[in-house]
Amino acid sequence: MPLDLNEFGRKLRRYREQLKLSISELSIGTGIAEGRLIVFENAQGTPTGDEVLILADFYHCDYRFFISNEQLAAYEQTENLYRRFGDEFSKEDRWRVQEFLFLCECEDQLQRALDRPRKEFRYQPKGTYFKGHGEDAAAALRRHFAYGDDIVPADLYRDVRSLGIHVFRRRLDNSNISGLTVRHPHAGSCVLVNYSEDVYRQNFTVAHETAHALMDMRDDDVVVSFNQWKPGDLVEIRANTFASRYLLPPTLLKRLNVPRWDAEAAIRWALKLKVSVAALAIGLKESAIIDDVTYNTLRAVRAPQERKTDPELAGLSGRSLERKERLLQQGLSASYVSLCFDAIAESAITNSRAAEMLLVGEAELSDLAELFGVKMTVHD
Repeated sequence: MPLDLNEFGRKLRRYREQLKLSISELSIGTGIAEGRLIVFENAQGTPTGDEVLILADFYHCDYRFFISNEQLAAYEQTENLYRRFGDEFSKEDRWRVQEFLFLCECEDQLQRALDRPRKEFRYQPKGTYFKGHGEDAAAALRRHFAYGDDIVPADLYRDVRSLGIHVFRRRLDNSNISGLTVRHPHAGSCVLVNYSEDVYRQNFTVAHETAHALMDMRDDDVVVSFNQWKPGDLVEIRANTFASRYLLPPTLLKRLNVPRWDAEAAIRWALKLKVSVAALAIGLKESAIIDDVTYNTLRAVRAPQERKTDPELAGLSGRSLERKERLLQQGLSASYVSLCFDAIAESAITNSRAAEMLLVGEAELSDLAELFGVKMTVHD
């Protein structure tokens, strides 16, 4: 099939505009001359095979996306994202979203190649009572994982990933964005959590975005969650209800049997339950354990940051903690890095491909292997 130059040029131009790149910046990033890039965007010349590969590598997408009509990249989804919420995303954040979607695609490919099992879970909302949807879905998912009424999920990230939902964290410039969920055409539901948030607030965001992945991706391919949202937004109310009920079911909260919910008690139990005090206050209020006055008081309370633990960094200290925390900020979770090294060990990917998937140079791959206690195997 001959290359459709008009379609190729349109995709190139729109991707560049999505990421707010100038022709000059694209030229510097790819090594392709500005004049030649202009020719491509205007559908006045045919790229070489190498040029297509270079452009695909730069944009972190399958090269076939540029030369066919297949939906091999989350191009339409990002188009929709920036059309609706463009003012909320800085140039740097747009690139972080691009890398996030690339990581989701890679993770999906690796899981399929290594035949990693998933705990299939489906929830179909019925009726128009959105808050009830959140309550029912949270209860159903807790049953799915066989969590008793007094059990708090120890590692929410592990739970969500086992469902086939791709979860990555990345520091975003816009602190009002808590997270976003995107329906990737191949990888499925992809969740990005803003690493700039308080670590326990991030736990709530993971649960909140999971609700979007389970209940909203049928009708929409992009959902952006803001810390400040319209009170009447039923979709956000449903997601918040789900997160609260999944992390803090009413039966658990009632069994705490706290005689008086003041700031000290709220901080103590928020740290034990690994949620923010605000999230705990919401759960207590919705379970009719505290009144509005106590709720408004507790919402303003903050637990000491130094006493909080990140579930994906538990048990680490010193330089290992610092390095893995830096990786998380860049979007690389321990589970994803380990998946890449497992794929190398099973000859599913080469070392150079693993480096691409980890957004590092090949020289840095051995450093990552040492950090994760992996003996490097050469598969090139």
